[in-house]
Formats: sequence, C-alpha cells, structure tokens
Amino acid sequence: MNNKIKLGIAAAIIAAVIASSIVSLQTKAPLPAASNAAAGEQKVLRVGYFLNINHAQAVIGLGNGDFQKALGGVQVQTQVFNAGPSAIEALIANQIDVAYVGPNPAINGYIKSNGEALRIISGAASGGAVFVVRNDSGIASVNDFAGKTFASPQLGNTQDVALRQYLLENGYKTKENGGTVTVLPAANPDIVTLMIKKQIDGAWVPEPWGAKLVKEAGARIFVDERTLWPNGEFTTAVIVARTDYLNNNPDTIKKLIEAHVNETEWINSNPSMANSEFNTQLKNLSGKTIPEDELSAGFSRLKLTYDPSKDSLLKMADSAYKLGYLDKEPDLSGIYDLRILNQVLAERGLQEIK
Repeated sequence: MNNKIKLGIAAAIIAAVIASSIVSLQTKAPLPAASNAAAGEQKVLRVGYFLNINHAQAVIGLGNGDFQKALGGVQVQTQVFNAGPSAIEALIANQIDVAYVGPNPAINGYIKSNGEALRIISGAASGGAVFVVRNDSGIASVNDFAGKTFASPQLGNTQDVALRQYLLENGYKTKENGGTVTVLPAANPDIVTLMIKKQIDGAWVPEPWGAKLVKEAGARIFVDERTLWPNGEFTTAVIVARTDYLNNNPDTIKKLIEAHVNETEWINSNPSMANSEFNTQLKNLSGKTIPEDELSAGFSRLKLTYDPSKDSLLKMADSAYKLGYLDKEPDLSGIYDLRILNQVLAERGLQEIK
C-alpha cells in the first residue's frame, strides 16, 4: 500500500471517529462530567455499552439491576451507543467512565491518546463473528472472490479488519488498492437488506447478524472466525476504563468487575434463562427482540468471558497497521491493567490472567 492511500485511509478513520455522534437509546439529559467525590458525596459510575450479544453482561446486568446492587452506594448511569468510535470518543471526552467496546476501537483510542486515555480492565467476549456468503453468489471457495462485493459493519471496525486481512491472506486486493474485490461498510441492518436485494455477495459480521443473514437472507456461513485462531479464542469485546477514573476509583472498578464476573458466570451456567433475559432487557431498551432461534445460534458461536485474550488483540493491532488503519506500528505495552481483575479472580479461587 502506498503512503498516499495509507494516509488517506488513516485520515478517513480519524475523521469518522471525530464526526461520530453519541447515540443514546435512553431519553436522558447529557451525562455530567465526572469529578472526585468529596466527603459525603455519592460516587458516580457512567457506563457505555451496545445492545449486542457480545455485551450481554451489560445488557442483562445493567438492565435488571444486578450491577447496581453489586455497586452498592455508587450511582450508576448508563448510555447506549451504536458504534465503537462513538463510545471511545465519549470516554476520551470524559462523558463516560467505562465502556464495553470491540478491540479495534479500544486500540484506536489508546493510540490516539498516546497511551494515556484508557486501559483495558477485563475481557467480555470471545468469538461470535462469521463470514457469510449468499447461497446464489457463485462462491464455492476462496478462488471465487474476484469481482465480488462484500460488506462489513464499519470502516476500520473489528470485522472490517478481519475481512480485509482474510482477503489479503488469500491473494486478493480491494479495488481502492488496485484489486477486484469491493468492501462496502454498512450498518448491520443495512447489510441484511443489501443481501436480500442481492447487492452484496457476502459479509463479515458479528452475531447474531450472521444467524439473521443465514435465516432471512439466503446466506450460509463460509468462515466461522473461530477456525482462524488458536483454540478458537479471539477477543470481540473488552471493558475499557478511563485511566484517571481507574486510578482515582479502584474500589468502584473492583465492584464493577465483581459484577461483570458474576454476570458472566451466571449467563454461561444458565444459557436458556440468559437468552430470555437478554431479550427482555433488549425490548425494554429498544422495543425489539431477536428471534429465539437466531439468538441461540448467535450465542452458540460466542463465548462470554472475563479473559481479554491478549495475544489476539495484539495480532489484530498488527493487522490494522499492515492494512493502513494505523499510521505507525502500535506500541500497546501499557494498554492492559488487569490488576483489579486478577485480585477479584484470586479472591474467588479462579485462575488469574497472565
């Protein structure tokens, strides 16, 4: 990739991040800026998350009050986002304190702030991303990608990087880089419409959108991304905290991580009940639910966890750099702060994260 194209892509990503507006599905006034609580003042924790199944701990635990109970006297305020860049911009702008986000937005926010703004304090999900193709697309193998059009949820997001890396590894360049394959960024609901209208041949998407495309758009799973990673483990969601909030409020962060670990274990131990509870909270927040068969299929390819799968994130950062999404080779040596997570795990006799 030449420097002009590389810098152009990087500039486009930065512009997209800055331009992203914060979207809340809850009718609330703008969240106040955080401040250190003086004696007698109630502490506040502002949490951002998405209505995605790989953020299920937040959707369920914040929706039914489990997190609020675990946090005791801390006032919990929530904000729902529809894109990782928006959540990271809100974090950097001191509008939220903690966020469930995908690994690539976390990487971008860390690099954009010169390693100062945020730390990954826990994992949230592994797996749950698939590459689907239309049954009538004429794609039988990787030899059939020339001239095809594929979609990803957002330019530079985790699935977009995975798709472009997969194309490169199989000998294909995108059109902007002199190749024959088109990659079209589109919101997940729009990807469903585009595939039904046969305007795209395939898409790399998070669950349950893969399950929805299979059921509703005449698609089939071409690649379950788990097959591309050692032991099928790769991070698709993490919890990030503002560095200053983490340093000033370790007791609150510990309560949050305790709640997150509790919710993770409950969901994994009660999948049927968790599916129902997820849809209940989703309906409360958005007025919609996910069909039970699609939700179950999506969860079957996803692992909810507190392990951030550190090696996979570092590999994703390397791929983003090679694709031109990062203008310099990333140094992520300080992106993790798992001390509180490991303290919680040790207290419960669970294996600590190296």
